[in-house]
Amino acid sequence: MSTPATSTTSWSGFPPRTREVQFDEKWSFVAKKEKDCDPTDPADDRKGDTWDHVAIDAESRLVVSVVPGERTSENVVAVVEDFKRRTGGRQMSLITTDGYPAYERAILAAYGETITPPRTGKRGRPKAPHKVAPVGLTYAVVEETREKGRVVSIATRLVFGTMAAVIAALGMSRVSRSINTSFVERQNGTDRHRNARKARKTYRFSKDGRYHESVTYLTMYVYNFCWPVRTLRIRDD
Repeated sequence: MSTPATSTTSWSGFPPRTREVQFDEKWSFVAKKEKDCDPTDPADDRKGDTWDHVAIDAESRLVVSVVPGERTSENVVAVVEDFKRRTGGRQMSLITTDGYPAYERAILAAYGETITPPRTGKRGRPKAPHKVAPVGLTYAVVEETREKGRVVSIATRLVFGTMAAVIAALGMSRVSRSINTSFVERQNGTDRHRNARKARKTYRFSKDGRYHESVTYLTMYVYNFCWPVRTLRIRDD
């Protein structure tokens, strides 16, 4: 999670041995929905729509990072950077997200290699350094098409890497047999069930942004460290 980790980074479970990560955003709101907020009223600054930007280890179901806030490219960058830091900067065998385009830029910024084009000796401004996906970076997207609020089709798209790398990652995975975001979506549903403030249609929504964020971290912590996931196999050793 994105709270300070000074008390946990020395624990033997960190950094987690994550190989397959799924990112997603989960909607909720504080006090009132965004359409009812007045952008000119300072009292509405911390009210309206809010999103949990979540990174989950698909195999262990560990929520590695969560960044609550507005659904912005800055918060997508924050959750990707936080996930990278918490996993020791290692490259994942497979990264999957929904079709939100901010992820492609954030993943390239976090894991990409900087290329500085050589000078050509010709007149004009030289090409600026830019980032490219390194060999081994495998990132795929799950895109849903909706009609009248219902999913009518699902397609997958490879952004970085090769299909051979995807097939190899799926072959090593203990849980995935295809490109998917099923595990982070399942965690979204679990969190809504455990945190009544985030139920889709409820009178129990948060009235204050600070409490909403605090309970977000609390329920994620309890999910990670106090609640066994019954669908996972328990190792004997």
